[in-house]
Amino acid sequence: MATMCVAGGTGHVGREVVRLALATGHKVSVLSRHVPPVGSPQYHDGATYVAGDVTTGNGLSDAMAGADVVIDCLEGQFGKAQKQFADGGGRLLAAAHLAGVRKAVALSIINCDLSSYAYYASKAAKERKYAGSPLQTEVVRATQFHGLVATIFAAGAKVRLIPTFKGVSFQSISPVDVASAVIQAALDDSQRERHRVVTIAGPQALTMREMAESWKSATGARGRIVQLPLPGPMGDFLRAGHNLTPEQPYGQETFVSWLEKRRESL
Repeated sequence: MATMCVAGGTGHVGREVVRLALATGHKVSVLSRHVPPVGSPQYHDGATYVAGDVTTGNGLSDAMAGADVVIDCLEGQFGKAQKQFADGGGRLLAAAHLAGVRKAVALSIINCDLSSYAYYASKAAKERKYAGSPLQTEVVRATQFHGLVATIFAAGAKVRLIPTFKGVSFQSISPVDVASAVIQAALDDSQRERHRVVTIAGPQALTMREMAESWKSATGARGRIVQLPLPGPMGDFLRAGHNLTPEQPYGQETFVSWLEKRRESL
């Protein structure tokens, strides 16, 4: 069994990593800016929670103590957090190296280096920090989560217009499947290269309209499905199909099966 430090272990994927790691007998410490209260969805019995911040370095050494591997599920979607995202990754790696951690694994986004969209560019910048680390590293690039698309539909449904983007498909994936892949990477002792990047994707590629129809059926939402243009770098990225990799399906949970499991909460 391994000792894992999960940075961002209270986030959308991070808490699934913690849950699965504990369920399979691993020892887990969680680095988060705020320690979640007992009983909250972000808290898992058996994990050790350490308050820390990669932008300042506070708490990193405590969270890393005794860890074999660090798993980086941190996010920085907006503002200052996005600007400091890559440098924060560098601080995390430096602390891991000082603590004697053997390997670092980071969650990233499929083909993020092919987009000038600021959020994706910050992911690519962090990947470069990993490629330059003295640690053995693995970056796991994932396609978009099922929940991202569902959130877009839900927002539009409030005004009875369910938006889809022209010429766009998704090969979305479940956060649980992503968490499983990240843990697998952390435990993989067969990696020979110093730095590796792998890509994982959901089990099927669907047009956004197909996904909207499935979402309407599962939720019973009312509203007209409309097609809209998506301008800018993100539109260019999606229309080019850079978010798809049909030859590399990994996830087991389809968009429809994910919806069915969450029918009550959607």
